[in-house]
Amino acid sequence: MSEGDLRVSEENTSSNKDSISNVIVIALGVCLFCAVVVAGSAVALKERRVENKALDKSKNVLIAAGLFQENVTQMSEINTLFEQFEQRVVDLRTKRLLTADEVAVVAADNQLNFGQYDQRKAAKDPSLSMALTDAQDMASINRREHYALIYLLRSEVGIDRIILPVHGYGLWSTLYGFIALEGDGNTVSGITFYEHAETAGLGGEVDNPTWKAKWQGKRIYDDQGQVAMRVMKGSVDPSSAEADYQVDGLSGATLTSRGVENMIGYWLGDEGYGPILKNFNG
Repeated sequence: MSEGDLRVSEENTSSNKDSISNVIVIALGVCLFCAVVVAGSAVALKERRVENKALDKSKNVLIAAGLFQENVTQMSEINTLFEQFEQRVVDLRTKRLLTADEVAVVAADNQLNFGQYDQRKAAKDPSLSMALTDAQDMASINRREHYALIYLLRSEVGIDRIILPVHGYGLWSTLYGFIALEGDGNTVSGITFYEHAETAGLGGEVDNPTWKAKWQGKRIYDDQGQVAMRVMKGSVDPSSAEADYQVDGLSGATLTSRGVENMIGYWLGDEGYGPILKNFNG
């Protein structure tokens, strides 16, 4: 092989090595770029999910309180309406509304951010919840979180609405929703469910605006302070002395109706918000 041929061969070899190195560098660069993009997208999506979850909660609080406007679709508008409410933290063990200082201590001790507090997640955490006995578990929820967030709407004369998160088992699923009471802590202002998997057209009629409207004006507690609210099997007899404490049952959905009744009985009873509400209606 001539000297010229050797020179060409060496140049080709060097060129090949450079080409391979360039390919590796480019490939690594592309991988790094993609990793950064994916990581950034994941963070952005997580933030968006958190925002959407908070927005959905705000919307359903407004619906329960009867303050949601169907033409309101922008996040800023919903947030503005929601700002009317005062968020309070309830200790379900001591049955007390916590002061701001107590909330700060609880948040620090448990590494909680009550601005993004997830009661459902807390109920699954043994350090933030308690197991219920069969005698306690009227709503069939198995565990109850230590802390709940309730919402107060005030007017010039005092508390106008009390919005309470509730959940309990129906026929096929756990129903999650909010019930709104008047300032007396006894009269129902509204109710809504934002998640369930009940049978469409039967238990799924908990979403029916006509049925939900029948709750308005009903009373939770009798003269002895006991939960008297009942979801009937069939229609309420308006001439009955108990009609103020009764709501029509869901047609063809006896077990879902019973589940809703048990849910109200639990959360507005002594195991739930009952002792706190007595401060309002007492």
